Amino acid sequence: MRRSTRVSVSAQPIAATSRRGRKLLAHAMLTLAAMAVLAAPAHAQGISGFGGELRGQFEGSAEKLVALAEAMPAESYSWQPMEGVYTVAAAYMHVARYNYMYPDLYLGVDAPSGVDYGSLEERVTTKDEAVRILAASLSHVRGILESMSDADLAKKTELYGREVESWAVLLQLMTHMNEHLGQAIAYARMNRVVPPWSR
Repeated sequence: MRRSTRVSVSAQPIAATSRRGRKLLAHAMLTLAAMAVLAAPAHAQGISGFGGELRGQFEGSAEKLVALAEAMPAESYSWQPMEGVYTVAAAYMHVARYNYMYPDLYLGVDAPSGVDYGSLEERVTTKDEAVRILAASLSHVRGILESMSDADLAKKTELYGREVESWAVLLQLMTHMNEHLGQAIAYARMNRVVPPWSR
């Protein structure tokens, strides 16, 4: 006859007042403390790589925006898909406006002398002027990105009423650029223009 062997395991918790319980509790506390100390510099270490990624992503989007603006025929710059929405020129000038506005309002970097970014969407209507202003606005942002150290990227600022680090302003700027790059691609396709990078 086969005899079964049972192993009994106590389900009782280890009392914190017992010697073993105190040791386990102390070990757990030390482990948590060590994890907190090790995690503290992780943010600072990550900023450097993030700054490089931010710059790379910006360059990719900036190159596409200018290439597409140059590929659009001059006569299409007054075109709009329906009443009440941006023309081609105004869509590009909207990007340029925010390329000046975000650094000005949230990073304390003034727009270059003579740039009235608040009137760009209404004022600029021709291809040559729109492409020139768009490219200049991207150069402005590029200069800011290149001049910012890791410490600068981590500096506190405010964005839409909430406290953020400065890199968040630049990320918002790029998110805005990419949103309108998508719009510009749709405008191009509707005008039978193939984006240069898709050819």
